Amino acid sequence: MHLYLNYAADHWTHPDENPPVGIILCAAKGESLVRYATSNLSNKVLVREYLTVLPDEKLIADEIEKTRREVEARN
Repeated sequence: MHLYLNYAADHWTHPDENPPVGIILCAAKGESLVRYATSNLSNKVLVREYLTVLPDEKLIADEIEKTRREVEARN
């Protein structure tokens, strides 16, 4: 990914654009592997576990409400 991002920045990015960002989608992730593979990189490489099925609607609504309360508490 690091190689690809450097190439993209040099050859495909226009002067008025932000640097490219790499996104790695994983069915599962090992925290240690991710940390060692991506630490100290100057490029932004994002690693995130994704779901193939959405969670229950109530769970999503509860998480949204929890996040809303946390954001409001910061202000």
